[in-house]
Amino acid sequence: FTEEKFGQAEKTELDAHFENLLARADSTKNWTERILRQTEVLLQPNPSARVEEFLYEKLDRKVPSRVTNGELLAQYMAEAASELGATTPYGKTLLKVSEAEKRLGAAERDFIHTASISFLTPLRNFLEGDWKTISKERRLLQNRRLDLDACKARLKKAKAAEAKATTVPDFQETRPRNYILSASASALWNDEVDKAEQELRVAQTEFDRQAEVTRLLLEGISSTHVNHLRCLHEFVKSQTTYYAQCYRHMLDLQKQLGRFPGTFVGTTEPASPPLSTTSPTTAAATMPVVPTVAGLATSGEAALCLEEVAPPASGTRKARVLYDYEAADSSELALLADELITVYSLPGMDPDWLIGERGNKKGKVPVTYLELLS
Repeated sequence: FTEEKFGQAEKTELDAHFENLLARADSTKNWTERILRQTEVLLQPNPSARVEEFLYEKLDRKVPSRVTNGELLAQYMAEAASELGATTPYGKTLLKVSEAEKRLGAAERDFIHTASISFLTPLRNFLEGDWKTISKERRLLQNRRLDLDACKARLKKAKAAEAKATTVPDFQETRPRNYILSASASALWNDEVDKAEQELRVAQTEFDRQAEVTRLLLEGISSTHVNHLRCLHEFVKSQTTYYAQCYRHMLDLQKQLGRFPGTFVGTTEPASPPLSTTSPTTAAATMPVVPTVAGLATSGEAALCLEEVAPPASGTRKARVLYDYEAADSSELALLADELITVYSLPGMDPDWLIGERGNKKGKVPVTYLELLS
């Protein structure tokens, strides 16, 4: 091994296919480690918590249950509502949001548990099981190759000495001390050559056998890829389920907050950029926030009968509905995704709301559910 490092010994080279298998296995191992570590960061961003879980696993103890950030936020909101007044509009809203955050935290807990079992565990099993076996067999193959190269070098030296003894016999230099003095140097080196050839045949056999074992293990990397592909599909499925649950919980919360009495007085600027500059794809990819204002900006306007309000002579626009919307009361207009309605604004109206008309029906509609066309 030392002579190889200094370039003073010949090395038995493996065939190109075997070298490709080795490179593929090393690449699989390296990327599996990176994906595993980054997925752990995704599921648990807190490095201290990850270290704690790692120690529990190494000590073969059960990891204690940990409160998710969403559940902790829900707890704080519930306590705040209790102290500030659960019957006030702010307290009621805190309680509603607290319930939603608690459900989000539970969904996150289920996602982490499912992802750990279906994705992280198989990757970890490969690194701690199959890869350790492959590494062990590769080390044995390396030792067998070194033995084989040593036998080749020994045979080469013995043949060189035999050729030299045949041409120029020198009993004093080539004959071992424990051999009888009458033996010729040529005969002695013949025995050395025979012995070296026998050792070479044994070393070659052991090397070929170990190379075949290692080759079979390396070819099994293809099965590992198939298994990891299946696990990746499971991870995507669990992640899709998690985000779908989050979407449903927030949509329910949004609708509940939209039905609350109009007691919130906020900024007069819209919470989102102008809809005329928002593409349908961008608007559909974002979760709209329904304004909590259920009526018009002032009490006088809230008392207006919408059926008696005539649209302005100018300023009406066409709008495409981005999402289904369920009317909270008779003053609002229910919407269906992708339908076209006519909208306009009245003086003094909250900018988060417009008046929408569809046929002979009229009502308030949230602007975050619309894409203004003209």
